[in-house]
Amino acid sequence: MAVSALFVTLTGCSSSDVDQTTPGTRYEFNGATPAGQAIEATSRAVAPSFSGELLDGTPFDSADLAGDIAVINFWGSWCAPCRVETPEFQDVYAERRDEGVQFLGVDVKDDRQMASAFMTKVGAEYPSMFDPRGEVAMAFRGFPANVVPSTIVLDTEGRVAGVYTGAVAREDLQSVLSSLLQETGG
Repeated sequence: MAVSALFVTLTGCSSSDVDQTTPGTRYEFNGATPAGQAIEATSRAVAPSFSGELLDGTPFDSADLAGDIAVINFWGSWCAPCRVETPEFQDVYAERRDEGVQFLGVDVKDDRQMASAFMTKVGAEYPSMFDPRGEVAMAFRGFPANVVPSTIVLDTEGRVAGVYTGAVAREDLQSVLSSLLQETGG
């Protein structure tokens, strides 16, 4: 039983699961893209707007991401793969933040104090929203909010350019960001 569940989980990220929504409409999550591949520009749909509070209590609105490439990473301090992925995301953020790339963590199913301590411990400088009920994930209709870590990459027009369920390797993240920067002439 557990083996078949694992097989379904692993095969759920096949290339046939790429979003099939109509270009230009609101994004509805239908599956993940293969690691390292962006959704073609003609197939991208607009990400939903969302707002909330950062871990430090500061208000945040997704409109703050407008005009930049955005990496939105759903994580939790309790998540073992997040402990590996977050320092790598920080490294990529430090390399790319001056190129028009923003990072936003979305801390889910967590305690604010534990989440803040985790981000401090790993040296993450990019902001993270506190979203214990997973409301941001639910804004992306059909997004599997129980899959942590997960990452959504937005292009400069606020369209979903990549979706990754599970940890994203540094090389795959760099690849999709380089591709999106090339689209913008960066």
